[in-house]
Amino acid sequence: MSLALNYEPEVVVNIEPLTREEWLDYRRLGIGGSDVAAIMGISPFATIKDLYYDKIGVKPMIDEGESNWVAKEVGHRLEDLVAMIFSKKTGLEVFPVRKMFRHPFYPFMLADVDYFIRFPDGSIGILECKTCNYNAKDKWADDGIPENYVLQVRHYMAVMNIKKAYIACLYGNNENEFVYRSLERDEMEEQELIDQEEYFWNEYVEKKVEPPYNGKADLVLASIRRYKGFADKTIPEITISGLESRSLERFLMLAEEKSQLERRKKEIDAEQKALSVPFVELLGQGCKAVMEDGSSRYKITYNPTIRTQIGKEQMEKLKIQHPDIYEEYASTSESRTFRIKKEAA
Repeated sequence: MSLALNYEPEVVVNIEPLTREEWLDYRRLGIGGSDVAAIMGISPFATIKDLYYDKIGVKPMIDEGESNWVAKEVGHRLEDLVAMIFSKKTGLEVFPVRKMFRHPFYPFMLADVDYFIRFPDGSIGILECKTCNYNAKDKWADDGIPENYVLQVRHYMAVMNIKKAYIACLYGNNENEFVYRSLERDEMEEQELIDQEEYFWNEYVEKKVEPPYNGKADLVLASIRRYKGFADKTIPEITISGLESRSLERFLMLAEEKSQLERRKKEIDAEQKALSVPFVELLGQGCKAVMEDGSSRYKITYNPTIRTQIGKEQMEKLKIQHPDIYEEYASTSESRTFRIKKEAA
């Protein structure tokens, strides 16, 4: 598809009066900009299989809620502020259009655009508003843009048939802690994006075929846990076939390497403690000291860490004597450890 092709996006729905659940139902009709990174395997939040399950309406067996809901809520509430700062810094007019759009030729491609920009020549651009914490500002260094945001905005440009976009991010509490970057439409990258989205929608969602997992291992393992459920030790041992044993051999080799490193770490810890003994003895109850040897000056601290916790015995007593309080504040979590023991066949 040539970018020179003249087309107008179609309006799916006016999102202003929708509840969040209604809006989510409309989003499940296609692929939104924030979904693209999961398809491409670079999302920091979800895998392609999480996205697939969401689109076909499969609920997780373990509902842990949204772990990053606060960050999402902050980002949503500060969109207007980010747009205001961008407008002030650039002199460009920005305005919202509270509608969900779709691509006329690829109806599975949806777009909820934060803001639009009106340039001095009358042309229209896209403004995507982001927030992040101060530690994440390095992702924007050297004119960089987090890749998941690039994919999101390229998706929007394709749906809206718009050639220029800006991504703005507020990472602090004043207008100087703010960056913005521009993106020009790229025909080759856009077509690759469309091809990947089309394949995901047609081959997986429409055919109800689960895609293979992609993305970071931590995300994949968390997803498996959510959708497979808690461990059940009553399930009989299964025989696994179709996978390569060399992966298990590699796991065992890494386990041995890790064990050696941990042993060395314990040796280092022990030596450091031994070296600290005479200094700690001189400090006594003190927490700070300084020592000079003529060429160097050393600042020494020996600060306490105060931790308050309820021991196992006290917890049992609380459970017996005040079960209502125990039930209100106790929480159950599960972690599972993957181990291999090699045996003769």
